[in-house]
Amino acid sequence: MPANRRVVITGIGVVTSIGIGKDDFWKNLIAGKSGIGEVERFGTSEFPTHRAGEIKNFTAEDFMPKTISKAIGRGSQLAIAATKLALEDGDINLKKDERGSIGIIIGTTMGEAPSIEMIDKFWTRTGEDDVYPSNVRNFPVNNLSDNVAFFFGLTNYNFVIPTACAAGNYSIGLAFDLIRTGRIDMMLAGGTDPLSKLAFMGFSRLFAMAPEKGQPFDKNRRGMMLGEGGAMLLVESLESAKRRGVKVYAEVLGYGLSCDASNMTIPSEKGVAKVMEKAIKNSGIRKEDVDYISAHGTGTGLNDKTETAAIKDVFGDRAKNLPVSSIKSMLGHTMGTASALEAIACCLAMRDSVIPPTINYETPDPECDIDCVPNKARKKDVKIALNNSYAFGGNNACVVFGRYS
Repeated sequence: MPANRRVVITGIGVVTSIGIGKDDFWKNLIAGKSGIGEVERFGTSEFPTHRAGEIKNFTAEDFMPKTISKAIGRGSQLAIAATKLALEDGDINLKKDERGSIGIIIGTTMGEAPSIEMIDKFWTRTGEDDVYPSNVRNFPVNNLSDNVAFFFGLTNYNFVIPTACAAGNYSIGLAFDLIRTGRIDMMLAGGTDPLSKLAFMGFSRLFAMAPEKGQPFDKNRRGMMLGEGGAMLLVESLESAKRRGVKVYAEVLGYGLSCDASNMTIPSEKGVAKVMEKAIKNSGIRKEDVDYISAHGTGTGLNDKTETAAIKDVFGDRAKNLPVSSIKSMLGHTMGTASALEAIACCLAMRDSVIPPTINYETPDPECDIDCVPNKARKKDVKIALNNSYAFGGNNACVVFGRYS
């Protein structure tokens, strides 16, 4: 088989706090709707903040039998729902002979953290004999892709990538390589992370969370908002998409990876610039070809400042006029799902020639003097988009998407 095949996106599945399914997600994203609200799933009285991007209208039984939803964790529920939506959107009818031709890659930060919480709760309070076996089965992070593969009967490649908040992009990059080199025709790639008290406590102790709202690139930003979600993309060889006669959202042109290997929580300007440079080079495009950057844009002081500086390093004088928006301003930081959702936003931005906004932008910051598409979506012809993602541990990933032609 040819070793340099073109790779495209043909299906999208989304479960978020602002919409379930690509149409509601995109409509609300473009409208600048916020999914941030008071946390209802667990008590937050002992924390200084109480808000997050919690999905409050998700019913697992809409996507799977109750016997299955009760046996698996919320992360797997979100992943199965997103996968089902992506397969339907990509016009895949899982016949027996097709199940062996589709692989799956899921990125995550926390895995099934709520199940870990339940293990700790019963173990410490009443002893190990009262720990539910189902929670123990959900503990290993590999159960995320295993549960999806089991539910849909997918018998090909099966991976979980735990590179934290860049994991969605890592998943797409690996799917791209497997398809480009002819090892498989179709992969499901994305991410899932449920909201958990463990994650909420962790980011709270890092003093990284804002009390009310996320304000990426705003001078008075006070931190990130935590979120949750599931996102899946059907990634496919162009030959396969043509053979099936399906729509194409965008082409994956290439990607880049880098590791800061310095501070576990503070991003490196050099590392962030390096990953964009590598992605551009590997994709065979020029810097001046880039029409839009989907920012990592967490809303923390250091992240936004560092990302701005790195964009300036890479794009020079053009950086101030290059649209760079953060959809985390609406969704919160969905951790391992984040860059998969942002990849979907890039695809839909190219399809509709609309860039989603960075909401809650009030006061310009001289250290973040970029065009962050403040508060309102913008009509723009987007032919090439960069999707930035950075993670604790210095794991950086950037994927380049192009309009298919």
